[in-house]
Amino acid sequence: MDDVRLPEPSRLDTVDEPLKKNRAGAFLGLAAVLALLGGTATYFWLAARHVESTDDAFIDAHVSQVSPQIGGRVTAILVRDNQVVTAGQKLVEIDPRDMQVRLMEAQAQQAQTAASLGQVRATLAVRQSDLGQAQANIRVAEADLIQAQQDLARYRAINPRAITRQQLDNANAATRAAAARVEADRQAAAGMRAQIEVTRAQITASEAALEVDAAHVANARLQLSYTTVSAPASGRVTRRTVELGNYVNPGQALLAIVQPGTWVTANFKETQLTDMRPGQHVRVHVDAFSAHDLAAHVDSLQSGTGAIFSALPVENATGNYVKVTQRLPVKIVFDEDVSGIPLAPGMSVTPTVTVR
Repeated sequence: MDDVRLPEPSRLDTVDEPLKKNRAGAFLGLAAVLALLGGTATYFWLAARHVESTDDAFIDAHVSQVSPQIGGRVTAILVRDNQVVTAGQKLVEIDPRDMQVRLMEAQAQQAQTAASLGQVRATLAVRQSDLGQAQANIRVAEADLIQAQQDLARYRAINPRAITRQQLDNANAATRAAAARVEADRQAAAGMRAQIEVTRAQITASEAALEVDAAHVANARLQLSYTTVSAPASGRVTRRTVELGNYVNPGQALLAIVQPGTWVTANFKETQLTDMRPGQHVRVHVDAFSAHDLAAHVDSLQSGTGAIFSALPVENATGNYVKVTQRLPVKIVFDEDVSGIPLAPGMSVTPTVTVR
Protein backbone atom coordinates (compact mmCIF):
# COMPACT_ATOMS: atom_id res chain seq x y z
CA MET A 1 0.00 0.00 0.00
CA ASP A 2 1.39 3.25 -1.02
CA ASP A 3 2.13 5.86 1.68
CA VAL A 4 -0.34 8.74 1.83
CA ARG A 5 1.36 12.08 2.21
CA LEU A 6 -0.51 15.00 3.72
CA PRO A 7 -0.35 18.23 1.87
CA GLU A 8 2.04 20.72 3.30
CA PRO A 9 0.49 23.95 4.66
CA SER A 10 0.55 26.75 2.22
CA ARG A 11 2.36 30.00 2.83
CA LEU A 12 -1.02 31.82 2.87
CA ASP A 13 -2.29 29.84 5.82
CA THR A 14 0.95 30.53 7.64
CA VAL A 15 0.50 34.29 7.15
CA ASP A 16 -3.26 34.42 8.12
CA GLU A 17 -2.75 32.84 11.54
CA PRO A 18 -0.92 35.89 13.14
CA LEU A 19 -3.40 38.22 11.47
CA LYS A 20 -6.28 36.37 13.05
CA LYS A 21 -4.62 36.63 16.44
CA ASN A 22 -4.12 40.40 15.99
CA ARG A 23 -7.78 40.86 15.03
CA ALA A 24 -8.92 38.94 18.10
CA GLY A 25 -6.73 41.07 20.35
CA ALA A 26 -7.98 44.28 18.76
CA PHE A 27 -11.57 43.13 19.20
CA LEU A 28 -10.98 42.31 22.85
CA GLY A 29 -9.28 45.68 23.38
CA LEU A 30 -12.16 47.54 21.72
CA ALA A 31 -14.65 45.64 23.83
CA ALA A 32 -12.72 46.57 26.97
CA VAL A 33 -12.65 50.25 25.98
CA LEU A 34 -16.36 50.23 25.20
CA ALA A 35 -17.08 48.55 28.51
CA LEU A 36 -14.97 51.11 30.34
CA LEU A 37 -16.67 54.00 28.56
CA GLY A 38 -20.07 52.50 29.25
CA GLY A 39 -19.26 52.03 32.91
CA THR A 40 -17.90 55.55 33.19
CA ALA A 41 -20.95 57.00 31.45
CA THR A 42 -23.25 55.00 33.68
CA TYR A 43 -21.39 56.19 36.79
CA PHE A 44 -21.55 59.83 35.76
CA TRP A 45 -25.18 59.49 34.73
CA LEU A 46 -26.08 58.05 38.12
CA ALA A 47 -24.02 60.72 39.88
CA ALA A 48 -25.50 63.51 37.76
CA ARG A 49 -28.97 62.51 38.83
CA HIS A 50 -28.15 63.68 42.37
CA VAL A 51 -26.43 67.03 41.68
CA GLU A 52 -27.57 70.36 40.27
CA SER A 53 -25.18 73.00 39.03
CA THR A 54 -25.32 76.41 37.39
CA ASP A 55 -22.87 78.98 36.13
CA ASP A 56 -25.42 81.77 36.66
CA ALA A 57 -24.06 82.49 40.15
CA PHE A 58 -21.91 85.11 41.82
CA ILE A 59 -20.47 86.22 45.15
CA ASP A 60 -22.84 88.46 47.08
CA ALA A 61 -22.47 90.68 50.17
CA HIS A 62 -24.14 93.52 52.04
CA VAL A 63 -23.25 96.79 50.34
CA SER A 64 -24.15 100.10 52.03
CA GLN A 65 -24.47 103.15 49.78
CA VAL A 66 -23.25 106.27 51.59
CA SER A 67 -25.13 109.47 50.71
CA PRO A 68 -25.36 112.93 52.32
CA GLN A 69 -28.58 114.12 53.94
CA ILE A 70 -27.94 117.77 53.13
CA GLY A 71 -26.53 119.66 50.19
CA GLY A 72 -23.21 121.48 50.31
CA ARG A 73 -19.65 121.65 49.11
CA VAL A 74 -17.22 118.92 50.15
CA THR A 75 -14.37 120.34 52.24
CA ALA A 76 -12.61 117.13 53.26
CA ILE A 77 -12.41 113.45 52.28
CA LEU A 78 -11.12 111.41 55.19
CA VAL A 79 -10.80 107.93 53.60
CA ARG A 80 -8.95 106.31 50.71
CA ASP A 81 -10.14 103.83 48.11
CA ASN A 82 -10.45 100.27 49.48
CA GLN A 83 -9.72 101.45 53.03
CA VAL A 84 -11.16 99.41 55.89
CA VAL A 85 -13.43 101.55 58.10
CA THR A 86 -15.47 100.99 61.26
CA ALA A 87 -19.06 101.96 61.95
CA GLY A 88 -19.34 105.65 62.86
CA GLN A 89 -15.98 106.60 61.38
CA LYS A 90 -15.93 109.99 59.62
CA LEU A 91 -15.78 109.68 55.84
CA VAL A 92 -16.60 113.05 54.26
CA GLU A 93 -17.04 116.59 55.60
CA ILE A 94 -19.36 119.20 54.03
CA ASP A 95 -19.00 122.96 54.52
CA PRO A 96 -20.83 123.60 57.84
CA ARG A 97 -21.09 127.40 57.77
CA ASP A 98 -24.65 127.60 56.42
CA MET A 99 -25.86 125.17 59.06
CA GLN A 100 -23.99 127.02 61.80
CA VAL A 101 -25.77 130.26 60.84
CA ARG A 102 -29.13 128.50 60.91
CA LEU A 103 -28.35 127.13 64.35
CA MET A 104 -27.44 130.59 65.61
CA GLU A 105 -30.69 132.00 64.21
CA ALA A 106 -32.71 129.25 65.85
CA GLN A 107 -30.97 129.80 69.19
CA ALA A 108 -31.58 133.58 68.99
CA GLN A 109 -35.26 133.02 68.26
CA GLN A 110 -35.46 130.62 71.20
CA ALA A 111 -33.85 133.20 73.51
CA GLN A 112 -36.26 135.88 72.30
CA THR A 113 -39.26 133.66 72.93
CA ALA A 114 -37.92 132.76 76.38
CA ALA A 115 -37.58 136.46 77.21
CA SER A 116 -41.14 137.13 76.02
CA LEU A 117 -42.37 134.27 78.14
CA GLY A 118 -40.63 135.73 81.19
CA GLN A 119 -42.20 139.12 80.49
CA VAL A 120 -45.68 137.65 80.18
CA ARG A 121 -45.23 135.72 83.41
CA ALA A 122 -44.20 138.95 85.15
CA THR A 123 -47.31 140.63 83.72
CA LEU A 124 -49.40 137.83 85.16
CA ALA A 125 -47.92 138.44 88.60
CA VAL A 126 -48.70 142.17 88.34
CA ARG A 127 -52.28 141.54 87.26
CA GLN A 128 -52.82 139.03 90.05
CA SER A 129 -51.59 141.70 92.47
CA ASP A 130 -53.97 144.22 90.88
CA LEU A 131 -56.79 141.73 91.30
CA GLY A 132 -55.98 141.42 95.00
CA GLN A 133 -56.05 145.20 95.36
CA ALA A 134 -59.36 145.35 93.51
CA GLN A 135 -60.84 142.74 95.80
CA ALA A 136 -59.65 144.77 98.80
CA ASN A 137 -61.29 147.88 97.32
CA ILE A 138 -64.51 145.90 97.00
CA ARG A 139 -64.42 145.06 100.68
CA VAL A 140 -63.80 148.71 101.61
CA ALA A 141 -66.64 149.85 99.34
CA GLU A 142 -68.96 147.24 100.79
CA ALA A 143 -68.12 148.48 104.31
CA ASP A 144 -68.82 152.06 103.23
CA LEU A 145 -72.10 150.92 101.70
CA ILE A 146 -73.13 149.22 104.93
CA GLN A 147 -72.26 152.36 106.91
CA ALA A 148 -74.23 154.54 104.50
CA GLN A 149 -77.22 152.22 104.64
CA GLN A 150 -77.16 152.23 108.44
CA ASP A 151 -76.96 156.04 108.51
CA LEU A 152 -79.87 156.28 106.09
CA ALA A 153 -81.89 153.86 108.22
CA ARG A 154 -81.26 155.94 111.37
CA TYR A 155 -82.26 159.15 109.60
CA ARG A 156 -85.47 157.54 108.46
CA ALA A 157 -86.22 156.26 111.93
CA ILE A 158 -85.89 159.75 113.48
CA ASN A 159 -88.80 162.12 113.62
CA PRO A 160 -88.77 164.01 110.34
CA ARG A 161 -89.06 167.27 112.23
CA ALA A 162 -85.81 166.48 114.09
CA ILE A 163 -83.67 166.47 110.89
CA THR A 164 -83.57 168.59 107.86
CA ARG A 165 -84.47 167.51 104.36
CA GLN A 166 -80.94 168.12 103.26
CA GLN A 167 -79.55 165.64 105.79
CA LEU A 168 -81.90 162.94 104.52
CA ASP A 169 -80.97 163.65 100.92
CA ASN A 170 -77.28 163.51 101.81
CA ALA A 171 -77.77 160.12 103.46
CA ASN A 172 -79.60 158.83 100.39
CA ALA A 173 -76.87 160.13 98.09
CA ALA A 174 -74.12 158.63 100.24
CA THR A 175 -75.84 155.25 100.12
CA ARG A 176 -76.22 155.36 96.34
CA ALA A 177 -72.59 156.46 95.92
CA ALA A 178 -71.36 153.65 98.15
CA ALA A 179 -73.41 151.12 96.17
CA ALA A 180 -72.01 152.53 92.92
CA ARG A 181 -68.45 152.24 94.25
CA VAL A 182 -69.08 148.61 95.21
CA GLU A 183 -70.38 147.87 91.69
CA ALA A 184 -67.48 149.71 90.07
CA ASP A 185 -64.93 147.84 92.16
CA ARG A 186 -66.63 144.54 91.32
CA GLN A 187 -66.50 145.38 87.60
CA ALA A 188 -62.83 146.33 87.95
CA ALA A 189 -62.11 143.00 89.63
CA ALA A 190 -63.95 141.15 86.87
CA GLY A 191 -61.82 143.00 84.32
CA MET A 192 -58.70 142.02 86.23
CA ARG A 193 -59.77 138.38 86.17
CA ALA A 194 -60.31 138.56 82.40
CA GLN A 195 -56.89 140.13 81.94
CA ILE A 196 -55.37 137.35 84.03
CA GLU A 197 -57.01 134.71 81.80
CA VAL A 198 -55.69 136.52 78.72
CA THR A 199 -52.23 136.61 80.25
CA ARG A 200 -52.41 132.92 81.08
CA ALA A 201 -53.38 132.21 77.49
CA GLN A 202 -50.40 134.28 76.36
CA ILE A 203 -48.17 132.24 78.66
CA THR A 204 -49.51 129.01 77.16
CA ALA A 205 -48.90 130.34 73.66
CA SER A 206 -45.41 131.50 74.59
CA GLU A 207 -44.59 128.12 76.14
CA ALA A 208 -45.77 126.39 72.96
CA ALA A 209 -43.69 128.82 70.87
CA LEU A 210 -40.71 128.07 73.10
CA GLU A 211 -41.15 124.34 72.46
CA VAL A 212 -41.32 125.03 68.72
CA ASP A 213 -38.14 127.09 68.96
CA ALA A 214 -36.47 124.29 70.92
CA ALA A 215 -37.46 121.89 68.14
CA HIS A 216 -35.99 124.30 65.58
CA VAL A 217 -32.74 124.43 67.56
CA ALA A 218 -32.62 120.64 67.78
CA ASN A 219 -33.28 120.37 64.04
CA ALA A 220 -30.58 122.94 63.30
CA ARG A 221 -28.11 120.95 65.42
CA LEU A 222 -29.15 117.79 63.59
CA GLN A 223 -28.65 119.47 60.20
CA LEU A 224 -25.25 120.67 61.38
CA SER A 225 -24.32 117.11 62.36
CA TYR A 226 -25.19 116.00 58.81
CA THR A 227 -22.23 118.03 57.54
CA THR A 228 -20.10 115.10 58.70
CA VAL A 229 -20.89 111.93 56.75
CA SER A 230 -20.05 108.84 58.81
CA ALA A 231 -19.84 105.15 57.98
CA PRO A 232 -23.16 103.36 58.64
CA ALA A 233 -21.37 100.03 59.10
CA SER A 234 -17.92 98.51 59.21
CA GLY A 235 -16.40 97.36 55.93
CA ARG A 236 -14.24 98.35 53.01
CA VAL A 237 -14.63 101.58 51.03
CA THR A 238 -15.40 100.99 47.35
CA ARG A 239 -16.67 102.92 44.36
CA ARG A 240 -15.74 106.36 45.69
CA THR A 241 -17.11 108.97 43.29
CA VAL A 242 -16.85 112.11 45.43
CA GLU A 243 -13.95 114.51 45.05
CA LEU A 244 -12.77 117.46 47.10
CA GLY A 245 -14.71 120.61 46.20
CA ASN A 246 -17.70 118.81 44.67
CA TYR A 247 -21.15 120.20 45.45
CA VAL A 248 -23.25 117.26 46.61
CA ASN A 249 -27.01 116.93 46.94
CA PRO A 250 -29.09 114.92 49.40
CA GLY A 251 -29.26 111.27 48.37
CA GLN A 252 -26.33 111.48 45.96
CA ALA A 253 -24.10 108.37 46.14
CA LEU A 254 -20.66 109.33 47.39
CA LEU A 255 -19.17 105.89 47.99
CA ALA A 256 -20.10 102.36 48.98
CA ILE A 257 -19.06 100.19 51.90
CA VAL A 258 -18.84 96.44 51.38
CA GLN A 259 -19.52 94.82 54.73
CA PRO A 260 -17.66 91.70 55.91
CA GLY A 261 -19.27 88.35 55.21
CA THR A 262 -20.02 86.95 51.77
CA TRP A 263 -22.30 84.31 50.34
CA VAL A 264 -23.31 82.97 46.95
CA THR A 265 -26.45 83.91 45.06
CA ALA A 266 -27.12 81.21 42.49
CA ASN A 267 -29.91 81.53 39.92
CA PHE A 268 -31.07 77.96 39.31
CA LYS A 269 -33.66 77.07 36.72
CA GLU A 270 -37.00 76.20 38.20
CA THR A 271 -36.67 72.68 36.77
CA GLN A 272 -33.56 72.18 38.94
CA LEU A 273 -35.34 72.91 42.21
CA THR A 274 -37.46 69.78 42.49
CA ASP A 275 -35.28 68.11 45.13
CA MET A 276 -33.34 71.14 46.39
CA ARG A 277 -33.75 71.85 50.09
CA PRO A 278 -32.03 74.10 52.70
CA GLY A 279 -29.09 72.42 54.37
CA GLN A 280 -27.91 70.40 51.35
CA HIS A 281 -24.16 70.27 50.70
CA VAL A 282 -22.74 72.53 48.00
CA ARG A 283 -19.33 72.57 46.34
CA VAL A 284 -18.48 76.09 45.13
CA HIS A 285 -15.92 76.63 42.39
CA VAL A 286 -14.67 80.23 42.28
CA ASP A 287 -13.37 81.19 38.86
CA ALA A 288 -10.75 83.55 40.29
CA PHE A 289 -9.37 80.95 42.73
CA SER A 290 -9.57 77.57 41.04
CA ALA A 291 -6.98 75.82 43.22
CA HIS A 292 -9.69 74.18 45.31
CA ASP A 293 -13.44 74.29 45.73
CA LEU A 294 -15.13 75.72 48.81
CA ALA A 295 -17.57 73.82 51.02
CA ALA A 296 -20.98 75.41 51.54
CA HIS A 297 -24.64 74.57 52.03
CA VAL A 298 -28.00 75.79 50.78
CA ASP A 299 -29.32 78.44 53.15
CA SER A 300 -32.66 79.41 51.59
CA LEU A 301 -34.63 79.76 48.38
CA GLN A 302 -36.13 83.12 47.46
CA SER A 303 -39.92 83.33 47.50
CA GLY A 304 -40.25 84.52 43.93
CA THR A 305 -38.36 84.37 40.66
CA GLY A 306 -36.05 87.10 39.50
CA ALA A 307 -38.48 88.18 36.80
CA ILE A 308 -41.28 88.96 39.25
CA PHE A 309 -39.09 91.49 41.09
CA SER A 310 -37.67 93.17 38.00
CA ALA A 311 -38.32 96.82 37.20
CA LEU A 312 -40.71 95.74 34.42
CA PRO A 313 -42.30 92.44 35.51
CA VAL A 314 -43.73 90.22 32.80
CA GLU A 315 -47.46 90.64 32.16
CA ASN A 316 -48.47 87.24 30.85
CA ALA A 317 -52.14 88.20 30.80
CA THR A 318 -51.60 90.56 27.87
CA GLY A 319 -50.38 89.85 24.35
CA ASN A 320 -49.01 86.54 23.15
CA TYR A 321 -47.77 84.22 25.87
CA VAL A 322 -44.43 82.46 25.44
CA LYS A 323 -43.42 80.06 28.19
CA VAL A 324 -39.86 80.67 29.40
CA THR A 325 -38.08 78.66 32.05
CA GLN A 326 -37.67 80.97 35.01
CA ARG A 327 -34.75 81.18 37.43
CA LEU A 328 -35.02 81.37 41.22
CA PRO A 329 -32.25 82.92 43.36
CA VAL A 330 -30.85 80.49 45.92
CA LYS A 331 -28.72 81.72 48.83
CA ILE A 332 -25.68 79.53 49.53
CA VAL A 333 -23.61 80.06 52.69
CA PHE A 334 -20.00 78.95 53.10
CA ASP A 335 -19.21 76.30 55.71
CA GLU A 336 -15.52 77.13 55.94
CA ASP A 337 -13.71 80.32 56.89
CA VAL A 338 -13.23 82.39 53.74
CA SER A 339 -11.95 85.53 55.46
CA GLY A 340 -8.48 84.84 54.08
CA ILE A 341 -9.77 84.62 50.51
CA PRO A 342 -10.39 88.00 48.83
CA LEU A 343 -13.91 87.25 47.67
CA ALA A 344 -15.61 90.32 46.22
CA PRO A 345 -19.27 90.83 45.31
CA GLY A 346 -19.92 90.02 41.67
CA MET A 347 -17.22 87.35 41.28
CA SER A 348 -18.34 84.44 39.11
CA VAL A 349 -18.73 81.04 40.76
CA THR A 350 -20.14 77.64 39.85
CA PRO A 351 -22.00 75.94 42.70
CA THR A 352 -22.80 72.23 42.57
CA VAL A 353 -25.58 71.13 44.93
CA THR A 354 -25.93 67.54 46.09
CA VAL A 355 -29.70 67.08 46.12
CA ARG A 356 -30.01 63.42 47.19
